[in-house]
Amino acid sequence: MADYRLADAEAKFAALIWENAPMNSTELVRLSQDVMKWKKSTTYTVLKRLCSKGLFKVEDAVVSALISREAYLSEQSRRYVEDTFGGSLPYFFAAFIGGKKLSGKQAEELIRLIAEHKEG
Repeated sequence: MADYRLADAEAKFAALIWENAPMNSTELVRLSQDVMKWKKSTTYTVLKRLCSKGLFKVEDAVVSALISREAYLSEQSRRYVEDTFGGSLPYFFAAFIGGKKLSGKQAEELIRLIAEHKEG
């Protein structure tokens, strides 16, 4: 999958687009001014960068998503586990729960997810 690593401001801007897309680029400029306090030029510069990363597209002045926010977050999560824990889900999980107790419902949900994704 493509490298979707985003700086904090890019991630906030991407979230703004996902929440409102598809939308006219003029509307996006207005929204960016209100929410991000950005000038028109900044909005278009960052939008162009996100388009070049394959997250969004602009066609006939309409901004739309090429991938969903969920797909982006999924890829970021996979990359984090790979980079931080050598791809080991058990190491990640052990660090994540850090000695906390799981509820019965949480444990059952995890068992179900593991069973669904188990090879063979």
